[in-house]
Amino acid sequence: MIAGRAWRWLRRVAPQRETVRKDLVAGLPGAISGVPDGMAASVLAGVNPVYGLYASIFGPIGGGLTAGTRLMVITTTSAAAVAAGSALADVPAADKPRALFLLTLMAGALMVLAGVARLGRYIRFVPHSVMIGFLSGVAVNIVLSQLPVLAGTTASGPFALAKAWDLIRHLGRVNVGALLAGLFAMAVLVAFRRTRFATYATLVALIVPSVVVAIVPAGSVPVAGDGGGIPSGLPAPVLPHLSDFSFSLLAGAFAVAAVVLVQGAGVSESAPNPDKSRPDPNTDFVAQGVGNLLAGLFRGQPVGGSVGRTALNVASGAADRWAGIFSGLWMAVLLLLFSGLVGAVVMSTLAAVLIVAAVGAFRTADVRAILRTGAISRVAVIATFLATLFLPVAAAVGIGVALSLVMQLNREAADLRVVRLTPRDDGAFVEQPAPPRLESRQVVLLDVYGSLFYAGARTLQARLPEPGDAERPVVVLRLRGRAMLGATAFAVLSDYAGRLADAGGRLYLTGVDPAVLRQLQRNRTVERVDGVRIFEATDVVGESSLEGYHAAQRWLATPG
Repeated sequence: MIAGRAWRWLRRVAPQRETVRKDLVAGLPGAISGVPDGMAASVLAGVNPVYGLYASIFGPIGGGLTAGTRLMVITTTSAAAVAAGSALADVPAADKPRALFLLTLMAGALMVLAGVARLGRYIRFVPHSVMIGFLSGVAVNIVLSQLPVLAGTTASGPFALAKAWDLIRHLGRVNVGALLAGLFAMAVLVAFRRTRFATYATLVALIVPSVVVAIVPAGSVPVAGDGGGIPSGLPAPVLPHLSDFSFSLLAGAFAVAAVVLVQGAGVSESAPNPDKSRPDPNTDFVAQGVGNLLAGLFRGQPVGGSVGRTALNVASGAADRWAGIFSGLWMAVLLLLFSGLVGAVVMSTLAAVLIVAAVGAFRTADVRAILRTGAISRVAVIATFLATLFLPVAAAVGIGVALSLVMQLNREAADLRVVRLTPRDDGAFVEQPAPPRLESRQVVLLDVYGSLFYAGARTLQARLPEPGDAERPVVVLRLRGRAMLGATAFAVLSDYAGRLADAGGRLYLTGVDPAVLRQLQRNRTVERVDGVRIFEATDVVGESSLEGYHAAQRWLATPG
């Protein structure tokens, strides 16, 4: 059976003769742009730039072989790098590489588990405002954290904003040569951003200042090789050191996984499959996990679905998954040929690449739209943005997830409506606002729009018509379409049935699903109230509600 599955997988991912040449060519621009992107991602993570290059080799290969979104490129991303850097912030410099590899492997394992557990459906519960707030905070953090690198110096502080402020307070430490090199790189990137040379502008921005610094005496300008030697050749696999494990590193792995999975879901939507087949988010979860497992095994940093690289892959004419795989293979060739030059790259030029990319990634239009939407969305985007600026990424992600849940429950409760249905002679219903108070010896048929879980049930309690001084009021409450109710809903229904019974009235529940009926029978809080009647749902919509309505009228017609 295993051999059969392996054979089917090989047949599915094997390159197609009619598209392989096109994908081979399309993969080269991605590999070229991946050199500075991979190095810059390592700068964000606070590790040797070569680890980003290794990740840019093995991430696209492992992810490309398993992804359901076949044009998605799984490689280094700024958000994943920021999350990794935050997780490694307190790790001693000598131990950071080993901790990085373990972090990448743990994050990959969590992504695979998320895919196997089919958690992809829960991505839709992350509000757009929370995601935009987080990504905006990441973009600002990137700019602030790279300002000292752009200036060729170091700064102290617990977070990026504090480091930027420390730089402003000590401008005398600025390395003029590094700053000029970085500013030149930024000028090149901005000037060629919207031209047909944009793909190669980043390489020019790195190479030209680095060559000038190497030739012209400019003092001590920091270069990539200062952070540790740049090894030649390709890496050998390395097993993790479990002694490096810590709960803070595990929390960082959860943060990396959450950021990568949510961002990857957005990338998947922007790159539909060539054959129009709908990708499975769970398959993409597994693919990003495989990319991280392979990257971590070969001394790389965390990877995920990349917006920029995927867009470049599509623009380069990619026809299938092998364009991304070939970009990883091309990257291996480039590293073999030019690994000796990587260490000579001026660090301030890498900072310039990150700053320009972060400014371009800041979604001003989305932020404005959210701020105009309403109070809940404004609170969500601002709170998540500030959390990302002032807290570790793991804490910011946790706050974003918690805020998502609170917003979801609040929205469901706020959106709940109770309406009155008046039957017509032809069997249809006329919908009207629910009355605030019940009248004596009158039947009121009600329907409910919205969730009855948690706060939604309490909202229902507040919006049901008051019995007041009415005598023998009857409420027919329609529950069709609800496959399950929570304990709060049962408490609310039991309380309301008791209040109706105290007024000599009754509560009729109609359209009750068989599963809800079993819940009612097990719960025993609603049925034990005098006057409660239950009508199970039928295949005909509205039939049980009409039956309950007419039964209530017949009961009122009897002497009380």
